[in-house]
Amino acid sequence: MARLIFITGGVVSSLGKGLASAALGALLQARGYKVRLRKLDPYLNVDPGTMSPHQHGEVYVTDDGAETDLDLGHYERFTGVASSKADNITSGRIYQQVIEKERRGEYLGRTVQVIPHVTDMIKEFALAGSDDVDFLLCEIGGTVGDIEGLPFFEAIRQLGNDLGRDHHAFIHLTLVPYLGAAGELKTKPTQHSVKELRAIGIQPDILLCRSEKPIPEEERKKIGLFCNVPKERVIPALDLKTIYEAPKAYHDVGFDVELLKVFGITDAPSPDLTKWDWVVDRVKNPEGEVRIAVVGKYMQVKDSYKSLSEALVHGGLANNVKVRIEMIDSVIFERDDAATFLEGVNGILVPGGFGERGVEGKIAAVKFAREHKVPFFGICYGLHMAVIETARNLCNLEDANTTENGTPKHPVIALMTEWIKGNKVETRTETTDLGGTMRLGAYPAVLSKGSKVEEVYGSNTISERHRHRYEVNTNYVDQLAAKGLVVSGWSPDGKLPEIMEIPAHPWFIGVQFHPELKSKPFAPHPLFKSFIAAAVKQGRLV
Repeated sequence: MARLIFITGGVVSSLGKGLASAALGALLQARGYKVRLRKLDPYLNVDPGTMSPHQHGEVYVTDDGAETDLDLGHYERFTGVASSKADNITSGRIYQQVIEKERRGEYLGRTVQVIPHVTDMIKEFALAGSDDVDFLLCEIGGTVGDIEGLPFFEAIRQLGNDLGRDHHAFIHLTLVPYLGAAGELKTKPTQHSVKELRAIGIQPDILLCRSEKPIPEEERKKIGLFCNVPKERVIPALDLKTIYEAPKAYHDVGFDVELLKVFGITDAPSPDLTKWDWVVDRVKNPEGEVRIAVVGKYMQVKDSYKSLSEALVHGGLANNVKVRIEMIDSVIFERDDAATFLEGVNGILVPGGFGERGVEGKIAAVKFAREHKVPFFGICYGLHMAVIETARNLCNLEDANTTENGTPKHPVIALMTEWIKGNKVETRTETTDLGGTMRLGAYPAVLSKGSKVEEVYGSNTISERHRHRYEVNTNYVDQLAAKGLVVSGWSPDGKLPEIMEIPAHPWFIGVQFHPELKSKPFAPHPLFKSFIAAAVKQGRLV
């Protein structure tokens, strides 16, 4: 049976529980253990699929089509273990399942309560699929004291008793702030956070203390004394130059060693951190730099394009260059000339998105990339913008647009109402719930022989993750091809364009899927690797 590790947070949000969980998973993996990570989110949404990127950040999509929390992206990038819909659950989904069981009469007329029915459902989810791994890491979203999180904390408290001392560990991540005016680190917030946790019935085994300044031994001893934790298990978590330093940094301060001691393990193999050393060396010692303009619409929240930003970094690692990402709100181009902002960049990327705002600005960015021979990468909505730009400016279809934004005369992008997934026909309509109208998860594609993308992938069959409602309208592909924008990747049945490119352009590729979701620091995605290579070449030409 797997040993379970529960990671909770206190004081404030955004301390990095997801990264800490991912880094710990990578450390255990580096010692030869098999790990799995999952996220328990207390909010009442059934999933993050309909939540605004401005509030929640990106939605991460798994191969099996689950729309999940962005922390699952961290888990996959650090461990390489593919997540699934079994690895992220919310209060909304828990309550939905409990109510459905009650409606079916499965509780036999008993009063349905948070304890035991909701907590039992959480425990069932936490334990699912744990038999085939050595360690299962469960991150609890939010912070201790949040009212919506209480059922989750109660559930893991119960699990601690159910599993026994040698099969569970509690890690609590807190903040040790530095007050510049006083010139001191303050331990009181951590003390109060642990007091709140202990009031629920959970005694942390390890404290992970986030701080911008080194935490002296005396302060660690003080924290341990007040929080009933040995000083050696008060682990400093300091700011790093790159998140990919985290596995090595945590190992250097004994995080993984102390965790294994909690489980009574003292003879574990030493971790092999060779690949992490390589990644960190590449980040810190690049041979050059490229400027990539990301022209999107969710620029207020840094995490809105988290996987995309990391995939660009991975492309830089593959080419041994630093990627300087310039996030540009596409709305700017609707009032100012695109050249003002894009002159001198080495590559232009237009990412996914939904809705009409900023569309004309994205189209302007595509036009600039096409006319000035700047490497262009369009992802999902970015592909749609490339199709619209070509249709309007080269095919003279002035009213060309997507039906997402109305009823244009030339709907070059339209809602596909039927497609095949595996051996099942999926359907959707304009009136289907927003959470159910998208083509979600991994789908295969067949690449055209001799195409740029076949060269990039080194294969003519691929599988990539999708999250979108609208597709390229095949009624227009011949007109587009006549002007240079050709379909170079199709769904296996030949009905859905998956990739389009301009062969006469140095690097102009648009894809219907989200390749950033499969990129890893030690295994950069082929498209990002090739895009950054083209940007490096562009940099030598300008």
